[in-house]
Amino acid sequence: MNLFAAFQQKIAETVHALGRAGALPADLPTAGVVVEPPRDASHGDLATNAAMVLAKPAKLSPRAIAEPLAAALKDLPEVESASVAGPGFINLRLRDNYWRARLAEIQAAGAAYGSSQIGSGEKVLVEYVSANPTGPMHVGHCRGAVFGDALAALLEKAGFAVTREYYINDAGGQVLELARSAHWRYREALGEQPGEMPEGLYPGDYLKPVAAALAREFGRRYLNAPETEWLMPFRDAAVEAMMRLIEDDLAALGIRFDVFFSERSLHGARIEAARDWLAARDLIYTGVLEPPKGKLPEDWEPRPQTLFRATKFGDDVDRPLQKSDGSWTYFAADIAYHRDKLERGFNTLVDVWGADHGGYVKRMSAAVKAFGGVDANLDVKLVQMVRVLRDGQPVKMSKRSGEFVTLREVVDEVGKDVTRFIMLTRKNDAPLDFDFGKVTEQSKDNPVFYVQYAHARVRSVMRAARAQWPDLDPAAADLVRLAAVEELALVKTLAQWPRVLETAALAHEPHRVAFYLTDLAAEFHGLWNRGNEDPARRFLLADDRATSAARLALAQGVANVIAAGLAIIGVTPAEEMR
Repeated sequence: MNLFAAFQQKIAETVHALGRAGALPADLPTAGVVVEPPRDASHGDLATNAAMVLAKPAKLSPRAIAEPLAAALKDLPEVESASVAGPGFINLRLRDNYWRARLAEIQAAGAAYGSSQIGSGEKVLVEYVSANPTGPMHVGHCRGAVFGDALAALLEKAGFAVTREYYINDAGGQVLELARSAHWRYREALGEQPGEMPEGLYPGDYLKPVAAALAREFGRRYLNAPETEWLMPFRDAAVEAMMRLIEDDLAALGIRFDVFFSERSLHGARIEAARDWLAARDLIYTGVLEPPKGKLPEDWEPRPQTLFRATKFGDDVDRPLQKSDGSWTYFAADIAYHRDKLERGFNTLVDVWGADHGGYVKRMSAAVKAFGGVDANLDVKLVQMVRVLRDGQPVKMSKRSGEFVTLREVVDEVGKDVTRFIMLTRKNDAPLDFDFGKVTEQSKDNPVFYVQYAHARVRSVMRAARAQWPDLDPAAADLVRLAAVEELALVKTLAQWPRVLETAALAHEPHRVAFYLTDLAAEFHGLWNRGNEDPARRFLLADDRATSAARLALAQGVANVIAAGLAIIGVTPAEEMR
């Protein structure tokens, strides 16, 4: 249960009851009422802006609304006190037994605690990674992959119907360069000495197995053949091999997709259909673009092109779909792709892109608005690059890739769980440092260790409790035994989990889960460490079974929430630390 949403409803009901009684104007709109944790915990457990929101429609001062509303809220059985602060904010403090009931709820729900139906089964398509199939994925792709996968899991936990999709960029010049690179390696595999690799081809060793397979299949057939004969078969073979490599790397990271969508499938009928749809609504025209701002490219010249009226939907300039020579722009394929998404019944689209695509957001948003109207929603999440370090120094490029540190090298060295958690320790649009030494050290400064250690500590104390009292059931504990301020404070933090989950899902921000888990683990470790200072405050008291059971219920609640949060991130909870 999201207790903040529950109290939002209680406050709305109280406002309407006061309206019926004549204490406030009747039928006040309560849709904008918000209930959230107060900025200062000493002010109470909940804070609401109800009086501020209702002041204008009521034609009263906020305090004139807040005072009768606070007095009425104080009569709710869950509320211990209600006070008015500042210009009209209302702070509520809830009774201890209310919080104990929340812990019982957490106990009963287990790792399912926090699951929500706020999404109401709405279809959401999350497209992420979508790396060009021209080589192994690098650590920057790793961050986007984790972000997209965790977001998909978060949305599912919140009740959305999610499809995970990978867009294969298998059309255009980059895959032709891949084919030429494979042919260069193919010549090597046949014993030729092709010399230094030409500029523009893809270096690294990852194409050597592909070339060897081509040599086995075709022998010397294409060694001296014209490019027109071998370019397409080499392209197809290389793209297929690269996608197998990419899928294998993603599997090592625990990433799966429901759909792999080929860009090549768009070229022809689908792009033409998108163009015709826009033309029928006078959304394309033939025109000449202004020269680019800043330095003018040497090859730029004013040419008539088929342009999309992107400015009609909020973009800065109209965008070309078709060049003067009749060839399609990349944007043409992209709009056909997003039209296809909408036609498949997805009104909410999330695209996870690298930060270097920031200039592309407005034009894509304009296209989605054109095709989907007001009901269509495109949320583009830009993911900043990752700086890979070892002992504070940049890591040298990979021999395998020839250009960058690969995703697989990172996962193989530190493991899937560490990699996934660390990738969410910063907001997606903030730079992230990934230091091999720091992400594996066992200290409170390493968030993934700290969270895992909290779960492992709970499992350890549970094993100790079962050894002493085999029949002990924390779910049947008398939770009145939890009376210390620190214990109830931890329950309050646990009870925030459903709200954290829902707000993170609606904002498309899975990093909030990692932040919350880090704070929860720190609070739990703090309570645990107090037991080291005072044996009477330990979770397990050999001479007090009843208090031990209540504290174990609290510890189990921590483990339940950590397990639920880690499941979203894609991390396996630790049973013990080694």
